[in-house]
Amino acid sequence: MSKPDTPNPAATSVESLIRHISGEYDVLSKQLKIIARYVERHKDHIGLDGIQEVAGQCGVQPSAVVRFAKHFGYSGYSEMQAIFRDGISRQLAPSRTYKSRIRDIIASSADGSGNLSSTDIASEFLAGSLAGMQELTNSLHAPSFKKAVDLLAASECIWLAASRRSFPIAAYLDYALQHTDKRIGLVTGIGGTQQGQIRSVRKDDVMIAISFAPYAEETVSVAKLAVERGAKLIAITDSLMSPLAKLAQTSLIVQDNSTFGFRSLTSTMSMAQSLFIALAYTLELPYKSNMSDQK
Repeated sequence: MSKPDTPNPAATSVESLIRHISGEYDVLSKQLKIIARYVERHKDHIGLDGIQEVAGQCGVQPSAVVRFAKHFGYSGYSEMQAIFRDGISRQLAPSRTYKSRIRDIIASSADGSGNLSSTDIASEFLAGSLAGMQELTNSLHAPSFKKAVDLLAASECIWLAASRRSFPIAAYLDYALQHTDKRIGLVTGIGGTQQGQIRSVRKDDVMIAISFAPYAEETVSVAKLAVERGAKLIAITDSLMSPLAKLAQTSLIVQDNSTFGFRSLTSTMSMAQSLFIALAYTLELPYKSNMSDQK
């Protein structure tokens, strides 16, 4: 039986630590799972955040954060924190500047000293999207992205599954992938028909499943059924610890910014578009000008 508090060899890079955490996530205690998700989501902040701040954000005692660090082979939080400091100025500035500014604006509005205009709101949403795009640029995992493109290129049939706020991404990919010679299936679930649609999935088909916390149950269910039928899964999700990532051959991690409580789709759509363009390049798809757009 696994012992969650047994020390492990310490990772020497953020990327290897996150993958180590993901590999052991299922055996962690409830508290350590909360910290694990926080570390992954805020890896661009950990290098500067003190242990009290991390513990407060996770709703745990500082001793739990120390226990988490020791579980992954470090002497304590400070030693674990040190690996997050490499390249921190490059990764931290865009998102932290944005988050600091949005907190200031919300506080100003709340105490009555200022009101947000429509333009202020639009500017903050755009700033949040820009910050998210910068984070995605910094964190894009090249081997995972290449593997996703290779899986799509090798498959004759591609399925798409997403629900709720993620559905527009699947709809875009359905449109874009129609430009290939592959068979494309969009699992819409209209009228509760997703079970019937999944019966058409065959061994070695590829499914792209898209979902973010708290994760749409219907998307996770469809992904599980596809994998059981022999399909290969590409997950577009927000964590290597998400239920989709656990099923996937490769995962593309996107963490869109939230502005005033509303999460953007900008980074996720950009990831989807990048995936299609990379596939089109790999397949050497011919360019066809749409003359109607020129009229």
